[in-house]
Amino acid sequence: MLPSGYLVRPCDGGGSIVHIVDHLEFEAWNIPEVLRPLYESSRVVAQKMTTAALRHIRQIAQETSGEVVYALGRQPAVLRTFSQRLSRGFNDAISGFNDDGWSIMAGDGIEDVVVACNSTKKIRNVSNGVNAFEALGGTICAKASMLLQSVPPAILVRFLREHRSEWADYSMDAYLASAVKTSTCSFPGLRPMRFSGSQIIMPLAHTVENEEILEVVRLEGQPLSHDEVLLSRDIDMLQLCTGIDEKSVGSSFQLVFAPIDDFPDDAPLVSSGFRVIPLDMKTDVVSSGRTLDLASSLEVGSTAAQASGASPDDCNVRSVLTIAFQFPYELHLQDSVAAMARQYVRSIVSAVQRVSIAISPSQSGLNAGQRILSGLPEAATLARWICQSYHYHLGVELLTQSDVAGEALLKMLWHYQDAILCCSFKEVPVFTFANKAGLDMLETSLVALQDLTLDKIFDEPGRKALFSEISKLVEEGHVYLPSGVCMSGMGRHVSFDQAVAWKVLGEDSSVHCLALCFVNWSFV
Repeated sequence: MLPSGYLVRPCDGGGSIVHIVDHLEFEAWNIPEVLRPLYESSRVVAQKMTTAALRHIRQIAQETSGEVVYALGRQPAVLRTFSQRLSRGFNDAISGFNDDGWSIMAGDGIEDVVVACNSTKKIRNVSNGVNAFEALGGTICAKASMLLQSVPPAILVRFLREHRSEWADYSMDAYLASAVKTSTCSFPGLRPMRFSGSQIIMPLAHTVENEEILEVVRLEGQPLSHDEVLLSRDIDMLQLCTGIDEKSVGSSFQLVFAPIDDFPDDAPLVSSGFRVIPLDMKTDVVSSGRTLDLASSLEVGSTAAQASGASPDDCNVRSVLTIAFQFPYELHLQDSVAAMARQYVRSIVSAVQRVSIAISPSQSGLNAGQRILSGLPEAATLARWICQSYHYHLGVELLTQSDVAGEALLKMLWHYQDAILCCSFKEVPVFTFANKAGLDMLETSLVALQDLTLDKIFDEPGRKALFSEISKLVEEGHVYLPSGVCMSGMGRHVSFDQAVAWKVLGEDSSVHCLALCFVNWSFV
C-alpha cells in the first residue's frame, strides 16, 4: 500500500496546519525517454500535485474569509467551477482515452496532427430549450505536440495570450461560437467576416499568487457588407491562463479557452488551447519579465538575453508543447470538419514555430525577425532611410549622432526614447515597423503590428487633424500634428505632446513608407 492523504492539525487560538502526503510509484522505465524526467523527480510531483493542493486550500480559505472579491458579482465557487470545467475539458481532449469515447480517425498520410472523434460528447445549449443538437455527431479534436528548445514557457504562453491575431483564425472562432450560440454547426456556410485584430481582456478571477487567471476575452469582428453593420459579430471567449505571471512557480504553463454565449452557469464549454510542460525543472523562480516584442532581440547574443531580463538558463530549457482544438460537428459533416481541424492545427503549429524562433534568447534576433517579416527591406537599411528622410524634410537630425551607420544606427533608432512608427503610403496605411517605444505604446509586437492600420489608432479629432494635413504632407514631405490621444492595440488610450509625420524615401527617391514620431507619450 502507498498511503496518501491530508492531516489537518488545529492551532491554539484559531487556524490550522495542513500536512499533505503524496505517496506514488511511477514506472519511469516505461515512459518515453524525453518525458522520463517528469516521472523520476520528486520535485516535479511536488509542484504538480502537492504544492498545487496547498495553493488551492489557501485560496478557498481566503475566499471563505472574504479577503478575495471577484468581478461581475460572481461567487468564488461558481468561477472555480468554470476554471475546473475548462481544464477538465482540455485534459479530456489531450488524453483521448478510449474509455471516454474517443477514437482515432484515419489520417491523410502525414502523422504530424492526430485527429480523434467522440460521438458521445454532444454539446447541448440547454438555455435554448430545444433539441437542435440531436443532429450533432459529437466532437472532433485535432492535436499536435512538439519539443521546444531554448523557449521560455511563460513568455511563449504570454505571447499567445496577448497576440492572438498572430496564430488564430477568426473564422474558426466564429464557427465554434456559432455552434455554442445557435446550436448549429453551419460549416462551411459561415458568413465572411474580418477580424479587426483587437481584443479586450476582462479579468474575472485570479488565485492568490496570480499563477492562475480566469478572464473573458472579447474578439471584435467586422462585417464585410454594409447590410451587416448593425449585427454584432463580436465573440466572447472564457479563458484560463496558468503560469504567465513572472513570479509564479508551476510544473506547467497553459492557455485554455472556449467560446461562451452570455454567462449561464450551465454554458457548454468546448475547451481548446496550449499547454507547455518543462522537462528541466528548477528549484528557483526563473524571471520571465522579458518584453514580448518579437523585435526585442535586436540586441545580439548574450547581451540581448541579459537586457531583456531572460535568465541564461532559458537558453537551455527544454519543454513539450501540446496543442489541442475541439470542434463540434454534425453527422453529415464529420469528414469536412476533420479535414478543417487538421489543417487549422497545422497552421497553428507553423505560427508557434515562427514565434518560438523569435522569442528564443539563444537567437540573434535580427535574423529571426527578418525570417518572420516578409517584404521588409534590411532593418539597417530602413533605419538609414528613416533618419536620412527626416533630415531631408525637416533640416535637423533625428538622432544625436549622425555619423553612425549600419547596425549601430539601427540600435540607436530601436532604443530612441520617442515612439517611431512606419506605415505603408497607401489608401489604407498598414503599419510595417516600429521601434521599441512604438511597440510599447501600441502594446503589440513587430508581427502583430501589421494587423493595425493608421486610422485605427487615432480618435476622431486625431483622424481629422491627420487627414486635414494630407495635402501638406504630399507637397512638403512632412507635417506636425498637435497634442492628442491615440489608441493602443489593446484598446488603451495614449496621450502625446506632439507628433510629426514624414515621407521615407528609398534609394531611388521614391516614397517607401510614411514615418511618424510621437513625442512624450504616456498611457492615460
